[in-house]
Amino acid sequence: MSSRVRIGILIAVTAGLMLVAASMVGVNVFAILDAMILSSYKDTVRFTVMLQKLTVYTVAGVAVHLALRAGLFNIGVEGQFLMGGLAASVAALSVPGSVGMVLGALAGATAGGLWAWPAGWLKARKGSHEVISTIMLNAIAANLSFYLIAGVLKDPKASTAATANLPAETRIPAVLTHYVGMNALVINGALLVAAIVYVVYYRWLTRSVKGFEVSAVGENPTAARFAGVNSPSVVLRAMVSSGAIAGFAGSLHLMSATGKFVSSFSDGYGYDSLGVALLSGGHPAALIPSAVLFATLGAGTPKVQQLGVPLGLTTVVLALVIVIFAAIRATKGAKTV
Repeated sequence: MSSRVRIGILIAVTAGLMLVAASMVGVNVFAILDAMILSSYKDTVRFTVMLQKLTVYTVAGVAVHLALRAGLFNIGVEGQFLMGGLAASVAALSVPGSVGMVLGALAGATAGGLWAWPAGWLKARKGSHEVISTIMLNAIAANLSFYLIAGVLKDPKASTAATANLPAETRIPAVLTHYVGMNALVINGALLVAAIVYVVYYRWLTRSVKGFEVSAVGENPTAARFAGVNSPSVVLRAMVSSGAIAGFAGSLHLMSATGKFVSSFSDGYGYDSLGVALLSGGHPAALIPSAVLFATLGAGTPKVQQLGVPLGLTTVVLALVIVIFAAIRATKGAKTV
């Protein structure tokens, strides 16, 4: 199935599911479509939020996608994202300015990679299932990060658990600010960084020997081993690299959107990125449309709530889309056997 056909089906299925969901909750179908999708593009504030979410979903989606191509299900992106953001805040607060931004990005990627290393090592050397280990690491990351920002890393001036605010010169600047009335449309430089990450990943995966090795191990580790590929080493590198990219996503989110690490630092980005990667169907070209869909629906959720629609409707729609695409992919695979 080509990427164009995949994207067309994605749009059609999503729109159809939203119409069905709208009719079930007794809300005008056009009102809910407007709230879920169009409001993210008509309102400058919501469009800015959509771009912020798109930045995270693009980079975190790459992290999950890389693991999937190696045959790994990295559910630990949420924990790696948190630890990356926390490490970035410590580094960026230590050294202000552009140097602090670079150190923050490096610290975030390093922390994310280190947080993924135990799960990768256990999978590669002991055969332990990465789903179990990454789920446990997520819980540890959530509790450890809260413990730190409520204790030694807490800003003395803050009334809640949070680090100090990053100085303005240590935050990624906007590349475009356009005012519409009293509201501003802001395109942050982090979005451009996310685009670069995606392009580099796409070219690496499709045009490099290392990218081919990752795909080969993911398709058939036994055949890859007979072809001379060190499968355990590739698995470990893929998991660590996936964690590093997730941690880098956390540093981008910190230095572009939040400006500090708080208990609500992640709005479930790590878990949503699983859906972004799964919805792409394994093809990197579909990652961006998938990320745009998640970002659009995420930015439109508050507007949907104003119509009296349950908060979970957006999640239900996305879950159904993923299930449908998984079924299509499984059916296609069964026909080729």
